Amino acid sequence: MGRNSARDADRDFADWLAPHLAMLQRTARAFAEPADQHDLLQEMSLALWKAWPRFRAESAAGTFAHRVAHNAALTWRRGEARRRLRGVAVETELLSRDAGTDPQDALLERLYAAIRQLPPVDRSLILLSLDGLAYAEIARLHGLSETNVGARLTRIRQRVARLVEEAAHGV
Repeated sequence: MGRNSARDADRDFADWLAPHLAMLQRTARAFAEPADQHDLLQEMSLALWKAWPRFRAESAAGTFAHRVAHNAALTWRRGEARRRLRGVAVETELLSRDAGTDPQDALLERLYAAIRQLPPVDRSLILLSLDGLAYAEIARLHGLSETNVGARLTRIRQRVARLVEEAAHGV
């Protein structure tokens, strides 16, 4: 591959990836503690870069990006055990910062902390829902029925709401 064609490929990938950056950031927030979110974002971007040549437009680009990003996040999450020690220090720092932060930021962090407590498939389902995907598309991504997706999302939303409420009251 020549020098210009490599630059063109980089530019093409950047153009293709741009509409999906917000989804990648939300996924990183949901799968990783704040200190690790940038690392996960890089892992997902690398996975998309590697998978991008296989994108054949048989599905929407967003669906393809979601699937690759979520699989990369799940793989990354499996290696989290060695990172847990760092999490204690980060959590302490966040709690000390919460005293002077914007209430909306604190609420959003409690939301993502609750989402991080969900099992991986539930985490993926709620993120896809928050990204505005229809039940039918979520069902296709996960090999579930639309009815199953709807029922699971109802239970997931209830659990997340309970976790957020408990975090707000220090339970």
